[in-house]
Amino acid sequence: MNTVAEKKYVDVTDANFTEEVVQSSLPVLVDFWASWCGPCRMISPVIEGLAVELAGKAKIVKVNVDENPNLCSQFSIRSIPTLLIFKNGQVVDGLVGAASKTVISEKLGKYV
Repeated sequence: MNTVAEKKYVDVTDANFTEEVVQSSLPVLVDFWASWCGPCRMISPVIEGLAVELAGKAKIVKVNVDENPNLCSQFSIRSIPTLLIFKNGQVVDGLVGAASKTVISEKLGKYV
């Protein structure tokens, strides 16, 4: 029997960013990524794992930089992966480049 695990993160676009991130009552980790980015693919399982572990405590979302240029411009995304942490609609922390699960968890843990 094949079962597909439910995706625990949200794909965010220019259209739903305000609703999913800015208006969220939970802290939000936003992963700016692209399918062609090796480091992005490397941390993707970590991000998806955190989405499962932190369900109900934090929201994990992913923004494809190729499909959402307005968000990249708005947040001055110059390299990927870039992880931004939002709380109460504002950027409160972030990381640029591939980071370990420990580093990402510690950063996000300050706001959960």
